[in-house]
Amino acid sequence: MIRELLKKKRLYFDGGTGTVLQKMGLKPGEPPENWNITNPDKITALHKTYLEAGSDIITTNTFGINKEKYQNYEQLISAGIDCAKKAVMDKKDKFIAFDIGPTGRLLEPLGDLSFDSAVDIFAANVRVAARCGANLILIETMNDSYETKAAVLAAKENCDLPVFVTNVYDESGHLMTGADPAAIVAMLEGLRVDALGVNCSLGPDKMLPVVKKLCEYASVPVIVNPNAGLPESINGVTVYNVNADGFSDCMKEIALCGASVLGGCCGTTPEYIAKTVEKTRDIPLPREKEHTETLISSYTHAVKIGNDPVLIGERINPTGKPKFKQALRDGNINYIINEGLLQADKGVHVLDVNVGLPEIDEETMMVSVVSKLQAVCDLPLQIDTSDPKVLEKALRLYNGKALVNSVNGDSDSMKNVFPLVKKYGGAVIALTLDKGGIPDTAEERFSIAKKIIEKAAEYGIDKKDIIVDPLALTISSNQESAKITLDTIKLLKNAGIKTSLGVSNISFGLPRRELINSAFFMSALYCGLDCAIMNPFSADMMSVYYAFRALNGIDTACADYIAYAAEIPADNNEKRSTDEADLKTAVIKGVKESAVNSAKKLSETEEPLQIINSYIIPALDEIGAAFEQKKAYLPQLLMSAEAASAAFEIIKEKIPDKSGEKGKKVILATVKGDIHDIGKNIVKVMLESYGFNVIDLGRDVDPETVVEAALKNNCRLIGLSALMTTTVPSMENTIKLLHKADKDITVIVGGAVLTEEYAAMIKADCYAKDAMETVRFAEKFYS
Repeated sequence: MIRELLKKKRLYFDGGTGTVLQKMGLKPGEPPENWNITNPDKITALHKTYLEAGSDIITTNTFGINKEKYQNYEQLISAGIDCAKKAVMDKKDKFIAFDIGPTGRLLEPLGDLSFDSAVDIFAANVRVAARCGANLILIETMNDSYETKAAVLAAKENCDLPVFVTNVYDESGHLMTGADPAAIVAMLEGLRVDALGVNCSLGPDKMLPVVKKLCEYASVPVIVNPNAGLPESINGVTVYNVNADGFSDCMKEIALCGASVLGGCCGTTPEYIAKTVEKTRDIPLPREKEHTETLISSYTHAVKIGNDPVLIGERINPTGKPKFKQALRDGNINYIINEGLLQADKGVHVLDVNVGLPEIDEETMMVSVVSKLQAVCDLPLQIDTSDPKVLEKALRLYNGKALVNSVNGDSDSMKNVFPLVKKYGGAVIALTLDKGGIPDTAEERFSIAKKIIEKAAEYGIDKKDIIVDPLALTISSNQESAKITLDTIKLLKNAGIKTSLGVSNISFGLPRRELINSAFFMSALYCGLDCAIMNPFSADMMSVYYAFRALNGIDTACADYIAYAAEIPADNNEKRSTDEADLKTAVIKGVKESAVNSAKKLSETEEPLQIINSYIIPALDEIGAAFEQKKAYLPQLLMSAEAASAAFEIIKEKIPDKSGEKGKKVILATVKGDIHDIGKNIVKVMLESYGFNVIDLGRDVDPETVVEAALKNNCRLIGLSALMTTTVPSMENTIKLLHKADKDITVIVGGAVLTEEYAAMIKADCYAKDAMETVRFAEKFYS
């Protein structure tokens, strides 16, 4: 029923839970979820006050519950839903959202939690919630697109309830792991969630740019649940700096932007919700608009197909490539990843991934390549396989909305591919052939394209997500081939259908193929071609691309063309290195195997400290600066750190005395009551990559344990992390005890709930907004 209401009226969530429970007696560091059993009447009373304030949807007090944290997770979930049921009783059009928060761990390869294990953790919660009578699933406060996908799949595979998702964006408009709003919309709409949006981290005024982007791209309703501004600590109590009047004024503006589901997060109370309802209930819902943009995405960004040509790199494919075939046989993943990175450097927008050889296990190889490639490269991937099992495995593990290559007009092909695209999302390359083969006329190829689009619609796959390949056959055997293909592109373009083409097939069997390929490419672009699967190492092909964009007003002020022209070699022949990346490049790119191999070679001729100071540290500084400037994102930073650490281990074997590095000690801990140690673990990896000796005390650490470790290890630099507002008092107490034990101890703090002002109020010596700031401070501390 809530799915229908979403189309008819504006709906309202409740507001904060933890911060309100603190006022009701929740002690510092005490898990709020335990109150479902120990204080159920208070939890029910909280729900009732939100319902009285105008909330349509109340969220269960289950944010931090999962089977890894609580052995009695089923009891806690059941009790939490019972509390909500007592509040709702028989009230009409009031709904219970089962609240799922993040696991507090990073997924592989950035962390130690596998994707399938994450799905399993969330699935256990969903099964209990569905059994106990929740009306919908709310997946909230997610700062990683990959964990978001794991939670959505868990919900979809274990219940038929509506699924709402809200992510946490920073002031730059990105998730912690890099995704922008368009990337999240592409992925989540592909997974068929019922509503999506943003919550926590920011106040409503700071959320406006993100909200506008979400409303620009989303076809489903947009949810906005902000904090009540920024947190402050007054007499040991966490308060927020935006009052109910200011909050509701901003929420009115957010409603006018197109958000149709409103509520609050940390620091908001029933008063905030009541005033938001009062000021926004008469604002009409945004008109349903048909989004015709075709989006695919990686973990950082979306690529829009249409208007501006999209280049798909063809080099991760064994066809006609003996070295690549041998790499597949040898399991040389490093060679394959390098092919992807080199193409990315040449400016392609998408990477085709085809690893099919009869003599290898394609499924295992595809999983390995997709997993490792998406860890070090931020381009969307085109999954290229004819095996449905391989396709499903790759789509499941892909961090974003993939391009699928391919489906055709044969009924078996559509029956195999479309259910997978419906489940996992994706845009599909549709080949204009069927059991009768490839037609000889443009009209017949167009007819097959229409048949594929109509069948896709039966699976709920929109026309915008079907990209038709009219097929290029070599002119060496039929001189009409090019004309037929170009005429088909025109027919498709006039019908509003996106197109893709493997351009180089047109010249098969001819000498100097690049001459034919580039001329055909330009002709196809002028006929309306949207995507080209091509070789980016061909200067002729790349020249056509940049020239076409400049000639057609796509390239503002011809800036891209000018930059490209300045880089063209004088002889116009592409000189492509197939050598392994040098150490600095390998570290920057985050390719561990290349970093290790380069370190071994260098260690044969250069001094260890020279290698560290001339290659490893400059590489880390470069990627660190890019991260600070928002030109690189957390996965790139962490993979670079891993590569540096692996190289550092090789170099250390050549250093007789390692005691110097052991002197640079840092203790890290997530404070008492908080199990979310993602931030702490990121800081650990970065510090270790710079040579610091990190003593990791883990998560949910008692203040006394931190003090004991500091004194025992004679360590004067302590890093504390907290995600939950309810655990900040524990952080304040830990800082107090540390300073009391040793006035020379320096405490640096970080976490989603903290600000520089807030850190100062709880007497921290330093606030770091991210891992690189922690590294910079630690370097300064020990200098």
